[in-house]
Formats: sequence, C-alpha cells, structure tokens
Amino acid sequence: MLANNQAKNQITVSVEFHFKGEKITASVELDLDLLMATNQEFPNLYPLLASSIELDVHSYEYEMMQAEQVTFSGVKGGAIDHLVGDQFDFEAFKNSWKKNQVLSTVSDIADRHMNIKQLDQQPELRAALVEAYNQGVKNQNSLLTR
Repeated sequence: MLANNQAKNQITVSVEFHFKGEKITASVELDLDLLMATNQEFPNLYPLLASSIELDVHSYEYEMMQAEQVTFSGVKGGAIDHLVGDQFDFEAFKNSWKKNQVLSTVSDIADRHMNIKQLDQQPELRAALVEAYNQGVKNQNSLLTR
C-alpha cells in the first residue's frame, strides 16, 4: 500500500564475515512497504541473512556471522531519509510510513468528496481530516464492542 506518487520503499541488508579463511557475504533486499503492510515489525535480520545463503542457524558459521554488524545499502523511496551512515532507523521510518499512509487516505477522501487535488495546499482542511481519521482509529475498538 503506497501513498500516491510515492516510490517503493526498499533496502538491502548485508553482512560479511570470515569462516575458515573464506570471506562469506549474505545479502537480502527487504520490501519495507510489504513489511509495514503485514506486521509492522523489523525482522530479526541474522536468520533472514543465514537463510539467504542456506546457512544453518545452529552452526558455528552462524555464530561468526552474528559477531559482525549488519549494514544497510541500496535504499529506495522515502526510506532513504532514515539511513544514518550505514545503519537504518526503522522506528523513524515506521512513523513516517504511517504518517504518509494517513495523508494518502485523507487526500483520497478530499479528492473523492470535495474534488480537492492538492490537499497539501489547504493545511487547515488537511489537519481537520487527519484529526478526524485519528479519532476514528482511536474509537474503532469501542465501536466494535457495542
């Protein structure tokens, strides 16, 4: 679920380590939009990286891999704003992603019901719609129990 005109959020996660004199590199590309749309938690990266190179998580090689720091690269979309050096601030990305989803939703509502194509040019209306949306989310559980 992407906000209108927003690039897909992706990031490459890698780790490099040595085992028995051999340099081993594991790398996976994460679709952050899919991650957010499904469980909204950042996965434990070492098992994911181990799986990408068919490495047993109960092996000494895996322990060696865990001794090395995971790096992030190949960032695409709005996720690039949350890469600090070679580390990724997932919590900041998650907050930004959620905010963009709300803005996309209320922009679609403004367009559909009021024919407003550029909601960002009407900050008071945007703020009112965001507040209404947030109140709806906040009260959703109480409405479902009635």
